Amino acid sequence: MDVAAAREKMIARRFGGAQQSRTGGKGSFRRKKKTVHKTATSDDKKLGSTLKKLGVTNIPAIEEVNLFTSDGKVIHFSNPKVQASIAANTYVISGPNEAKSEYILSLRC
Repeated sequence: MDVAAAREKMIARRFGGAQQSRTGGKGSFRRKKKTVHKTATSDDKKLGSTLKKLGVTNIPAIEEVNLFTSDGKVIHFSNPKVQASIAANTYVISGPNEAKSEYILSLRC
């Protein structure tokens, strides 16, 4: 068995026959537009610039935040990053959170 026949047999078995599409080389068409992939860091930068326009300031020394939803669930943030813009009536709470269906209020003295 010669090498060319063995190669064709291997390509047919592995890829299902000769490949019709190619990604480059002579005779292939040019890509008209380069695709741009968005990353999470660009979203964070956009959010940061929007918050900066609102004039939010950091509020330090907040240990926990509880958000009570209308359906009775509670979103609990422990050691969140809290930012506020009083003039725009905007509050930003970010950090690790957990959703709880039942929450018992505990008063800390």
